[in-house]
Amino acid sequence: MTEEIDRALQQAKMLTEIEDIYRPYKPKRKTRASVAKEKGLDGLAQTILAQQSSVDPQEEALRYISEEKGVMTSEEAVQGAMDIIAESVSDNAEIRKRLKNIIRLNAQLRTKAADETKESVYTAYYDHSEPVKTIVGHRVLAIDRGEREGFLKVSVDIDAAKCLTMIDRLMLTANNACSELVKAACEDAYSRLLFPSVEREIRSELTEAADEQAIKLFAMNLRQLLMQPPVKGHTVIGLDPGYRTGCKLAVVDATGRVLDTAVIYPTHGAAQIARSKQTLKHMIQQHHAEIIAIGNGTASKETELFTAECIGEVPEKVSYMVVSEAGASVYSASKLAAAEMPDLDLTLRSAVSIARRLQDPLAELVKIEPKAIGVGQYQHDMPQKQLSEALDGVVEDCVNTVGADLNTASPALLSRVAGVSAAVSKNIVAYREENGAFTSRSELKKVAKLGPKTFEQCAGFLRVPESADPLDHTGVHPESYAAAQKLLQLCGHTTDDIVSGGLADLRQKVEDIGQETAAAAIGTGVPTLLDIVSELTKPGRDPRDELPPPLLRTDVLDMKDLKPGMVLKGTVRNVIDFGAFVDIGVHQDGLVHVSQISDRRVRHPADVLSVGDIVTVSVLSVDTAKKRISLTMKGIPSEQA
Repeated sequence: MTEEIDRALQQAKMLTEIEDIYRPYKPKRKTRASVAKEKGLDGLAQTILAQQSSVDPQEEALRYISEEKGVMTSEEAVQGAMDIIAESVSDNAEIRKRLKNIIRLNAQLRTKAADETKESVYTAYYDHSEPVKTIVGHRVLAIDRGEREGFLKVSVDIDAAKCLTMIDRLMLTANNACSELVKAACEDAYSRLLFPSVEREIRSELTEAADEQAIKLFAMNLRQLLMQPPVKGHTVIGLDPGYRTGCKLAVVDATGRVLDTAVIYPTHGAAQIARSKQTLKHMIQQHHAEIIAIGNGTASKETELFTAECIGEVPEKVSYMVVSEAGASVYSASKLAAAEMPDLDLTLRSAVSIARRLQDPLAELVKIEPKAIGVGQYQHDMPQKQLSEALDGVVEDCVNTVGADLNTASPALLSRVAGVSAAVSKNIVAYREENGAFTSRSELKKVAKLGPKTFEQCAGFLRVPESADPLDHTGVHPESYAAAQKLLQLCGHTTDDIVSGGLADLRQKVEDIGQETAAAAIGTGVPTLLDIVSELTKPGRDPRDELPPPLLRTDVLDMKDLKPGMVLKGTVRNVIDFGAFVDIGVHQDGLVHVSQISDRRVRHPADVLSVGDIVTVSVLSVDTAKKRISLTMKGIPSEQA
């Protein structure tokens, strides 16, 4: 360690700068420079690099000729010395730093077809160039994938003269024979060592930034999907569409319990359609079903048409919604599904999952690996460990934000509660099944392997509606029960007022007393006081209830029914870097390009739209052959919006 190195390390702002400082000392595989050093040519390299006018490099090289070391001529000696100089130029941290800055600001990312005769989804990139400094993440990921699949050749293009001028300015100190050799060594270093290495680093930087943005977007979309408002208090029929194997039906009650199942064949001819209608109508009437959830997979469109026709023929008021079935088949074949529904065929389990997804998206989707839910872009290209960590964090955060009913939550949901492991979640359910419903939060302490630390972490996120203590119905942590009771007493209330809803004036009373005074009186800080007030005024509050309800339909559109200018309501299904996909009631989601989201400039679609948003859109164009629908949110009259 020298003062110079120490100073450089202190001034470094990025990890790559530290790596560049360490680079000259990093153990290397055998190189031309290392071979030259073994031949004892390091001294000649240093002499040439000093660029003294009095030195003739060819004469100096004669001193290094050695048959024993394998240096036969002065030319070989000079070439070896230049190899050493070239490597030192390549390892120079300041040169690398400046070269990266030049490339970041001035280079173009160029793509060409590996084979122009081959058609692929990457044809737009067969002759494409874009500035490195402005290229967006989703195009970087598309280019990377095209290169991996062998359709594209990718390079970073930069004016070499601009880069060499910078290197010469740092390395040349004179104008003589030695300087000419140094200049030649710099050119060799740039073309053979420096640029290829920096090009890889720049490409890697672009990919890392694109990955980070894509993971962030995936996590945001997942959060919005999980926090979709539940459809509570309704019996739902789940339909898992299919052609050859038929359409699987499952009726679940308001608590998610399976009431009935069946298989129908609405695409197998008139006789089968008639029988299928009879079965569906019977289920609607027998179980008083009000909503039908249809999976959006194979045969979804035909099933939707059949359903819309069927509900038009029954007197009951029934509506339907197309639900994403991403990951449903994976869940159906899982050990978790088999344990939950051991008596059901895995195809029927999928229909149950689709129905429950509509009833409570969060409770059902936590059973599926987050990556399989499909609300991102290029998720299979992401660093999988990083993606999993980000998405698992989102799931856990959503579960803890909403809370879980201790007496109805599945092991999958409980395992996402802070502090609760998979083993403890199973123990909670086993205790529940053996001893009946929990009657208080404190009863959790009797669960095997649920110690004081786990109780401290999880208790505030678990609700017990059956408890005699109204505070167990709220998000107030047991540690704060005494403070909550003091607050109620201070404001002239009792815990009975929590149940009766008589705490509407609690917040105002705290304001009248003064937040700091009230906090001091109950022995907490102001933030804890405000949390307690919020929980007491809305016990058992589900933050998802404050969001707009999902868009339910009673009729259906076909792609050929769409005409430019048609105004429709739709649900945002996915937000990506270049726009958002909107379900407008046809089998194919339409794309609202980022340029069509608003009359004002939108930097990123996520700044305006979220998964689950109900939006008004107008049809721009329809390509039935390619199954593409272009939509706009611009220029829609306010009375139609």
